[in-house]
Amino acid sequence: MTHSVMNLERVVSGMQEPMKRFLDRVQTLGGANCLAVIGVGAIATSGFDPARHTARSVLVLETIDLAMLRELAKDGVKLGKAKIAAPLIMTPVYIAGSLDTFPLEFLEIQQCHVCFAGTDYFADLSFEERHVRLQCERELKTILIGMRQGLLAAAGREKLFGIMEGDIAERLVRTLRGLLWLHGQYDYLSAIEVVGRIEQETDRSLPGIRAALEENRHHDWSDFTRLYDEIDGLKTVADRW
Repeated sequence: MTHSVMNLERVVSGMQEPMKRFLDRVQTLGGANCLAVIGVGAIATSGFDPARHTARSVLVLETIDLAMLRELAKDGVKLGKAKIAAPLIMTPVYIAGSLDTFPLEFLEIQQCHVCFAGTDYFADLSFEERHVRLQCERELKTILIGMRQGLLAAAGREKLFGIMEGDIAERLVRTLRGLLWLHGQYDYLSAIEVVGRIEQETDRSLPGIRAALEENRHHDWSDFTRLYDEIDGLKTVADRW
């Protein structure tokens, strides 16, 4: 890949220079083996907030180069201070071969990403409905299992409910995006917009899920049980979609 950077104007101003240094570093280390650097999630939107977010990305390599990754790892502390997360490492072969296994993750990337260098490997991905539906069902069931096990592991320490719900929120919103995709919503929506659309589509209120998205909220037992019941109800809905 030719050493170049593009689309930095789409990044909030305070992150443009740190991202440029990161992109230059990755391309220098990767050389011709580096096929693309693609920003995903908040960094691809105008809502990126360094106080709450870290810049996430996908580094697409022709072949996995552990020595190169070892060198990049030496910049880990510096990148962390700059609010830049370690990139996900993929190859074109991995992407093409994982659409049936991780459709929700790749669908989320497709809906909210920006190509900073190289080829955009996510813009033209296509997904099969059966794969998306199956992972939606599996994710909701897995989240419920995790909540039950987390409740036992908390050993009465209800302050851990907030941590648990925070961990659930991102995974849950990704799943809800998949459900909306099955109903024809192909464009990116924010987390709150996703919940609102799901409420419309299912004709039900989801205050527990809305509460789980509130980062500074104190989550108690009632929040936990309400969230559990709502996810359990959505599991039934997903079985029919």
